[in-house]
Amino acid sequence: MTKPADAMVITPHPDDAEFGVAGTVARWTSEGKDVIYVVCTNGDKGTSDPNVKPADLAEIREKEQLAAATILGVREVIFLRHPDQGLEDTPEFRKEIVRLIRIYRPETVVTADLYRRRLWHRDHRITSRVTLDAIFPYARDYLSYPDLVEEGLQPHKVKEVLLWGAEEPNHRIDITATFDRKIAALFCHVSQVDSNPSSGWEQRLRERHAMLADGQDYELAESFYRMEILW
Repeated sequence: MTKPADAMVITPHPDDAEFGVAGTVARWTSEGKDVIYVVCTNGDKGTSDPNVKPADLAEIREKEQLAAATILGVREVIFLRHPDQGLEDTPEFRKEIVRLIRIYRPETVVTADLYRRRLWHRDHRITSRVTLDAIFPYARDYLSYPDLVEEGLQPHKVKEVLLWGAEEPNHRIDITATFDRKIAALFCHVSQVDSNPSSGWEQRLRERHAMLADGQDYELAESFYRMEILW
């Protein structure tokens, strides 16, 4: 039987989790918690370079994600390898997520926020919608997937959901001590992020996370919309 995880991060693309939740993940793993990553797409369209072949980019981004996860202390990275910009809310995708929730039995699931207004990457919306549906009611209910029960995958009730990128967050986590690890993990995504100090990436992120900690008794925060599942 697979060892249960404390938290599962379900991310649309390689690098999204590093932007959204890496400081929190580093904090959790430093506290001894087990974290699993599920990467839904292969990121094969994430470039402005017309000379890069999609298959090559997907391979590069997978290696980048593994390197970032190692820095953060993530126990395991699961790649679903759906095409970038190709996610759809299908029964098959939902069942993939339900299966993983039942295998790893996390208490906390983290994913992108569904409810951002105006511009928001479609893969983020679909990932969030499918993940939330998978959590409730499909992973929880015994009769949702009798074939999974026959495989030995019993229903599982997730206790907490955190959505990153929320426009109206209700929960903040102190990442002051783990911000440097967040940055190091983010800079593993060489195909996506310019780590040269002159690019200003680190300073902009520090300013953003300082803003998210405004009014708190710590310097830097990641923010989420938190839902506790009581039923």
